Amino acid sequence: MDSQGRGRADDIDPADQWVLNPRTGEYELRLSPSAPQPSVPGPRRSARQRTAADGTGADADGTGTAAAPRGNRAAPAPPRDVPPQRRRRGAPEEPPPGRRGRRPEKKKSKGRKVLLWTGGTMAFLILGTASAGYFYLEHLNGNITAVSDDGASTGGFQKDKAINILLIGTDKRTGAGNESYGDAGSVGHADTTILLHVSKDRSNATALSIPRDLIVDVPDCPTEQEDGTTKVIPGTTGVRFNTSLGQDGRTPSCTVRTVTELTGVQPDNFMVADFNAVKTLTTAVGGVEVCLAKDIDDPDSHLKLSAGTHTIEGEQALAFVRTRHSVGFGGDLSRIGLQQQFLSALMRKLKSNDTLTSPSKMLKLAEAGTEALTVDSQLDSISKLKDLGLELGKLNVKNLTFTTVPVIDNPEETVKTTVVLNESTAPDVFSMIQNDVSFTEVKQQKKKEKAAVAARLKGTKADASEVRVRVLNGGAPSGSAQEELTWLQTEAGVSKSENGGNAEKELGKTQLEYAPDQADQARRLADLLGLSGSAMKPGESVTNAQGLPTMTLTLGKDFKGAGVKLNASSNTSVDVDKSTADEVKCAE
Repeated sequence: MDSQGRGRADDIDPADQWVLNPRTGEYELRLSPSAPQPSVPGPRRSARQRTAADGTGADADGTGTAAAPRGNRAAPAPPRDVPPQRRRRGAPEEPPPGRRGRRPEKKKSKGRKVLLWTGGTMAFLILGTASAGYFYLEHLNGNITAVSDDGASTGGFQKDKAINILLIGTDKRTGAGNESYGDAGSVGHADTTILLHVSKDRSNATALSIPRDLIVDVPDCPTEQEDGTTKVIPGTTGVRFNTSLGQDGRTPSCTVRTVTELTGVQPDNFMVADFNAVKTLTTAVGGVEVCLAKDIDDPDSHLKLSAGTHTIEGEQALAFVRTRHSVGFGGDLSRIGLQQQFLSALMRKLKSNDTLTSPSKMLKLAEAGTEALTVDSQLDSISKLKDLGLELGKLNVKNLTFTTVPVIDNPEETVKTTVVLNESTAPDVFSMIQNDVSFTEVKQQKKKEKAAVAARLKGTKADASEVRVRVLNGGAPSGSAQEELTWLQTEAGVSKSENGGNAEKELGKTQLEYAPDQADQARRLADLLGLSGSAMKPGESVTNAQGLPTMTLTLGKDFKGAGVKLNASSNTSVDVDKSTADEVKCAE
């Protein structure tokens, strides 16, 4: 019987069969018998022998009961001619007759069982094999390929901070059967790149896809050579993002530097996968389920599937993530959407009980993952990968948002083959990740609070000419209050405004305080300045120079300049395409 079949009777979970041996301190695999077995008949014994063996001989005080060590007294075994009592169906199995019983172990909860397998991906399973586990760990460590980050990363993720992992898929055709795909001589460019941001509290995450044809500036890249020396590979401007890897000898650290310069987010670690990673990982989990809204027959990617739901693995899975001409607009952006759908399906499969409770699948995953991935030198052992896995395992896939860097067609091209940043929305996306702002609302209490705060923005708005406000500087650069006042009076039509000088204390964020009867004025000013509901503070009015009640606008450290709206860094409804990993979408 294989490892998947063991212990399946009576709904016994495989995780419960790894038992700590108190004598050795190691975990052992113990398979329970299907039912208690009667004792094997032995040679006849004398009455004295039976009495001594059964513990029924007279003790020192003549009571007829042998003294047993405290806490270790065992019930006498039933006579040999009495068969063991039959247990009811579903009842817990009793120990064989004549054996000393021990305190029954509490049954693990379902969540505990899942955590046992999820914890460090394979670490607990490996350690459970005692001495053999050490050699297997060494074997897995030997599978790992690690390269220097050349000082481009933060130095590795930390458990008490947000995590940023750069995932890079190359188009290098190494591996059996991969030479038939496109450019067999590719140096391995950054064909698929995702910046995975996991929030500090691990409640949510964002997977930001970076188009390979995005025009970027690749910075100078100090790169460690095989002989230990460092070579600086010159940067280039106005080139495709995918050239940040492979081109001119660039290593993954060059891609890390490019992403940092592009997004303002410095990755903690990176992982690089080739074509084989897709094939081996999907095969290890027994395939992933994807959905197509139409038939696809793509001779370039070798994908041929009918409309509907399919379970794909191996070569077929690789063909799926490479398809672009048969979906969407037939370009790289359409393929990104397909890849995000595939990764969502893979995440759901990895987190499913079907995978987590299967020792054979977990072993295959350990082999496939360590063989197919190249990691930075901060993740060069199973122990370090386990620690990262424990942090990522805290995330619920429904709170993992997939989105793409906002782009537009390159205006300098007649035939559109590349894209450039959409400057109206891309900075907002980058700012949200920099500030650890979730693309999804994941806590019910926060939703209720935000609803109450958002209500401050709902209702009628007074005309700008009726808004009375004094402007204070509470942490903005010197002169900001006067600059904002000038803009309000000359550009926004808020003529009843005045400069109140410096505030008594500095504020991190700009704030508008108003009396209840000034709510309509406050909503108009919030609309003009891009204030969120949380920046609006119901309170009291003050008296202006004309002796009339007026609101108080205090410019905080987040002030970006006269007339510049203030809600970019905290906007959680930025207009970009996004989906979450728990959604099942059909490719069109």
